Amino acid sequence: MTRVAIVDDQTLVRQGIRSLLGLSPDIEVVAEGADGDEALTIVAGGGVDVLLLDLRMPRRDGIATLEAMRERGDAVPVLVLTTFDDDELVLGALRAGARGYLLKDVTLDQLVGAVRTLADGGTLLQPGLTDRLLRAATSRPTHVTGIDRPEPLTARELDVLGLVAAGYSNNEIASALHLAAGTVKNHVTAVLTKLGVRDRTRAVLRALDLGLLEGPPTNSASARPTRSAHDDGGR
Repeated sequence: MTRVAIVDDQTLVRQGIRSLLGLSPDIEVVAEGADGDEALTIVAGGGVDVLLLDLRMPRRDGIATLEAMRERGDAVPVLVLTTFDDDELVLGALRAGARGYLLKDVTLDQLVGAVRTLADGGTLLQPGLTDRLLRAATSRPTHVTGIDRPEPLTARELDVLGLVAAGYSNNEIASALHLAAGTVKNHVTAVLTKLGVRDRTRAVLRALDLGLLEGPPTNSASARPTRSAHDDGGR
Protein backbone atom coordinates (compact mmCIF):
# COMPACT_ATOMS: atom_id res chain seq x y z
CA MET A 1 0.00 0.00 0.00
CA THR A 2 1.39 3.41 -1.02
CA ARG A 3 0.62 6.10 1.57
CA VAL A 4 -0.03 9.57 0.17
CA ALA A 5 -0.37 13.02 1.74
CA ILE A 6 -2.13 15.85 -0.12
CA VAL A 7 -1.27 19.46 0.68
CA ASP A 8 -3.28 22.15 -1.12
CA ASP A 9 -5.03 25.22 0.20
CA GLN A 10 -8.15 24.48 -1.89
CA THR A 11 -10.45 22.05 -0.10
CA LEU A 12 -12.22 20.99 -3.29
CA VAL A 13 -8.90 20.12 -4.93
CA ARG A 14 -7.90 17.96 -1.97
CA GLN A 15 -11.27 16.24 -1.95
CA GLY A 16 -11.11 15.60 -5.67
CA ILE A 17 -7.64 14.09 -5.53
CA ARG A 18 -8.56 11.99 -2.50
CA SER A 19 -11.63 10.66 -4.33
CA LEU A 20 -9.60 9.75 -7.42
CA LEU A 21 -6.87 8.02 -5.45
CA GLY A 22 -9.50 6.19 -3.42
CA LEU A 23 -10.41 4.27 -6.58
CA SER A 24 -7.01 2.59 -6.57
CA PRO A 25 -6.74 -0.41 -4.22
CA ASP A 26 -2.99 0.03 -3.64
CA ILE A 27 -3.00 3.74 -2.69
CA GLU A 28 -4.20 5.25 0.59
CA VAL A 29 -4.48 8.95 1.43
CA VAL A 30 -3.26 9.13 5.02
CA ALA A 31 -3.06 12.90 5.58
CA GLU A 32 -4.15 16.28 4.23
CA GLY A 33 -2.87 19.80 4.78
CA ALA A 34 -3.68 23.33 3.64
CA ASP A 35 -0.24 24.97 3.65
CA GLY A 36 3.49 24.34 3.82
CA ASP A 37 3.68 24.41 7.60
CA GLU A 38 1.14 21.60 7.77
CA ALA A 39 3.08 19.73 5.08
CA LEU A 40 6.24 19.85 7.20
CA THR A 41 4.34 18.59 10.23
CA ILE A 42 2.86 15.72 8.22
CA VAL A 43 6.23 14.68 6.79
CA ALA A 44 7.90 14.89 10.20
CA GLY A 45 5.30 12.52 11.58
CA GLY A 46 6.39 9.79 9.17
CA GLY A 47 4.19 7.22 7.47
CA VAL A 48 4.06 9.03 4.11
CA ASP A 49 5.47 7.52 0.91
CA VAL A 50 4.59 10.34 -1.51
CA LEU A 51 3.68 13.98 -0.89
CA LEU A 52 1.44 15.80 -3.38
CA LEU A 53 2.24 19.49 -2.89
CA ASP A 54 0.60 22.64 -4.22
CA LEU A 55 2.89 25.58 -5.01
CA ARG A 56 0.71 28.61 -4.30
CA MET A 57 -0.32 28.44 -0.66
CA PRO A 58 -0.59 30.88 2.26
CA ARG A 59 2.03 31.17 5.03
CA ARG A 60 4.65 28.81 3.53
CA ASP A 61 4.39 28.12 -0.20
CA GLY A 62 5.47 24.99 -2.04
CA ILE A 63 9.01 26.06 -2.88
CA ALA A 64 9.70 27.24 0.68
CA THR A 65 8.36 23.90 1.90
CA LEU A 66 10.67 21.96 -0.43
CA GLU A 67 13.64 24.03 0.72
CA ALA A 68 12.77 23.36 4.36
CA MET A 69 12.44 19.64 3.66
CA ARG A 70 15.83 19.62 1.96
CA GLU A 71 17.45 21.41 4.90
CA ARG A 72 15.93 18.87 7.31
CA GLY A 73 17.00 15.95 5.16
CA ASP A 74 13.45 14.70 4.55
CA ALA A 75 13.52 11.90 1.99
CA VAL A 76 9.82 11.80 1.09
CA PRO A 77 9.46 12.22 -2.70
CA VAL A 78 7.41 15.27 -3.64
CA LEU A 79 5.10 15.54 -6.63
CA VAL A 80 4.19 19.17 -7.33
CA LEU A 81 0.60 20.03 -8.20
CA THR A 82 0.51 22.74 -10.82
CA THR A 83 -1.43 24.60 -13.51
CA PHE A 84 -0.20 25.73 -16.92
CA ASP A 85 0.59 29.26 -15.69
CA ASP A 86 3.05 27.99 -13.06
CA ASP A 87 6.07 27.54 -15.38
CA GLU A 88 8.55 29.59 -13.35
CA LEU A 89 7.30 28.21 -10.04
CA VAL A 90 7.54 24.62 -11.27
CA LEU A 91 11.10 25.17 -12.45
CA GLY A 92 11.95 26.60 -9.03
CA ALA A 93 10.27 23.66 -7.33
CA LEU A 94 12.29 21.16 -9.34
CA ARG A 95 15.47 22.99 -8.43
CA ALA A 96 14.38 22.92 -4.77
CA GLY A 97 14.07 19.14 -4.83
CA ALA A 98 10.68 18.11 -6.25
CA ARG A 99 10.81 14.79 -8.08
CA GLY A 100 8.25 15.81 -10.68
CA TYR A 101 5.11 17.75 -11.39
CA LEU A 102 1.51 16.98 -12.22
CA LEU A 103 -1.27 19.07 -13.75
CA LYS A 104 -4.36 19.40 -11.60
CA ASP A 105 -6.63 18.30 -14.43
CA VAL A 106 -4.96 14.90 -14.88
CA THR A 107 -6.86 11.69 -15.48
CA LEU A 108 -7.14 8.95 -12.88
CA ASP A 109 -4.62 6.77 -14.74
CA GLN A 110 -2.11 9.63 -14.90
CA LEU A 111 -2.54 10.46 -11.22
CA VAL A 112 -2.18 6.88 -10.05
CA GLY A 113 0.74 6.29 -12.42
CA ALA A 114 2.52 9.37 -11.10
CA VAL A 115 2.11 8.31 -7.47
CA ARG A 116 3.37 4.81 -8.23
CA THR A 117 6.32 6.17 -10.18
CA LEU A 118 7.54 8.33 -7.30
CA ALA A 119 6.86 5.61 -4.74
CA ASP A 120 9.07 3.28 -6.80
CA GLY A 121 11.92 5.81 -6.81
CA GLY A 122 11.29 7.29 -10.24
CA THR A 123 10.76 10.85 -11.45
CA LEU A 124 7.99 12.41 -13.51
CA LEU A 125 8.51 14.66 -16.53
CA GLN A 126 5.37 15.32 -18.56
CA PRO A 127 5.52 16.10 -22.30
CA GLY A 128 4.04 19.47 -23.21
CA LEU A 129 4.56 21.11 -19.84
CA THR A 130 8.26 20.23 -20.00
CA ASP A 131 8.48 22.12 -23.30
CA ARG A 132 7.00 25.17 -21.58
CA LEU A 133 9.47 24.87 -18.71
CA LEU A 134 12.37 24.71 -21.15
CA ARG A 135 11.12 27.84 -22.89
CA ALA A 136 10.82 29.60 -19.54
CA ALA A 137 14.29 28.47 -18.50
CA THR A 138 15.97 29.47 -21.75
CA SER A 139 14.18 32.81 -22.20
CA ARG A 140 16.80 34.41 -19.96
CA PRO A 141 20.61 34.15 -20.03
CA THR A 142 22.08 30.99 -18.53
CA HIS A 143 24.83 31.64 -16.00
CA VAL A 144 27.33 28.79 -15.97
CA THR A 145 30.21 30.55 -14.20
CA GLY A 146 31.75 28.22 -11.66
CA ILE A 147 29.89 25.14 -12.90
CA ASP A 148 32.20 22.24 -13.56
CA ARG A 149 31.91 21.13 -17.14
CA PRO A 150 31.13 17.40 -17.38
CA GLU A 151 32.64 14.90 -19.74
CA PRO A 152 31.17 15.73 -23.18
CA LEU A 153 28.03 13.86 -24.15
CA THR A 154 28.01 11.98 -27.43
CA ALA A 155 25.57 12.93 -30.17
CA ARG A 156 23.39 9.94 -29.33
CA GLU A 157 23.44 10.80 -25.62
CA LEU A 158 22.29 14.31 -26.48
CA ASP A 159 19.46 12.82 -28.54
CA VAL A 160 18.43 10.71 -25.57
CA LEU A 161 18.77 13.66 -23.18
CA GLY A 162 16.48 15.74 -25.39
CA LEU A 163 13.77 13.11 -25.23
CA VAL A 164 14.26 12.61 -21.50
CA ALA A 165 13.72 16.36 -21.13
CA ALA A 166 10.53 16.02 -23.17
CA GLY A 167 9.22 13.51 -20.63
CA TYR A 168 9.37 10.26 -22.56
CA SER A 169 10.02 6.81 -21.15
CA ASN A 170 12.90 4.56 -22.15
CA ASN A 171 10.62 2.42 -24.31
CA GLU A 172 9.28 5.46 -26.17
CA ILE A 173 12.79 6.81 -26.68
CA ALA A 174 13.85 3.42 -28.00
CA SER A 175 10.99 3.50 -30.50
CA ALA A 176 11.76 7.05 -31.63
CA LEU A 177 15.48 6.44 -32.06
CA HIS A 178 15.14 2.87 -33.35
CA LEU A 179 17.22 1.44 -30.52
CA ALA A 180 16.79 -1.45 -28.12
CA ALA A 181 15.31 -0.49 -24.74
CA GLY A 182 18.43 -1.80 -23.00
CA THR A 183 20.61 0.42 -25.17
CA VAL A 184 18.54 3.46 -24.23
CA LYS A 185 18.81 2.56 -20.54
CA ASN A 186 22.59 2.41 -20.93
CA HIS A 187 22.61 5.83 -22.63
CA VAL A 188 20.46 7.32 -19.84
CA THR A 189 22.80 5.86 -17.22
CA ALA A 190 25.79 7.35 -19.07
CA VAL A 191 24.08 10.77 -19.21
CA LEU A 192 23.35 10.72 -15.46
CA THR A 193 26.92 9.65 -14.71
CA LYS A 194 28.50 12.31 -16.91
CA LEU A 195 26.26 15.05 -15.52
CA GLY A 196 26.87 13.87 -11.96
CA VAL A 197 23.19 13.58 -11.03
CA ARG A 198 21.00 10.87 -9.52
CA ASP A 199 17.82 11.07 -11.60
CA ARG A 200 16.26 12.29 -14.82
CA THR A 201 14.82 15.50 -13.37
CA ARG A 202 18.21 16.58 -12.03
CA ALA A 203 19.75 15.68 -15.39
CA VAL A 204 17.42 18.06 -17.21
CA LEU A 205 18.06 20.87 -14.72
CA ARG A 206 21.83 20.44 -14.93
CA ALA A 207 21.66 20.30 -18.72
CA LEU A 208 19.81 23.62 -18.66
CA ASP A 209 22.46 25.15 -16.40
CA LEU A 210 25.18 23.92 -18.76
CA GLY A 211 23.41 25.16 -21.87
CA LEU A 212 23.00 21.66 -23.29
CA LEU A 213 19.29 22.24 -23.86
CA GLU A 214 18.88 25.49 -25.74
CA GLY A 215 15.11 25.33 -26.01
CA PRO A 216 12.28 22.86 -26.38
CA PRO A 217 14.02 19.55 -26.96
CA THR A 218 14.69 18.31 -30.47
CA ASN A 219 16.25 15.14 -31.72
CA SER A 220 17.40 13.41 -34.85
CA ALA A 221 14.67 10.80 -34.91
CA SER A 222 12.25 10.78 -37.80
CA ALA A 223 9.31 10.40 -35.42
CA ARG A 224 8.68 11.59 -31.88
CA PRO A 225 6.63 9.61 -29.35
CA THR A 226 3.08 10.92 -29.25
CA ARG A 227 1.62 9.89 -25.89
CA SER A 228 2.27 11.18 -22.38
CA ALA A 229 4.56 9.01 -20.34
CA HIS A 230 6.36 8.77 -17.05
CA ASP A 231 9.58 7.20 -15.95
CA ASP A 232 8.97 3.72 -14.58
CA GLY A 233 11.58 4.14 -11.87
CA GLY A 234 14.50 2.77 -13.86
CA ARG A 235 17.18 4.76 -15.57
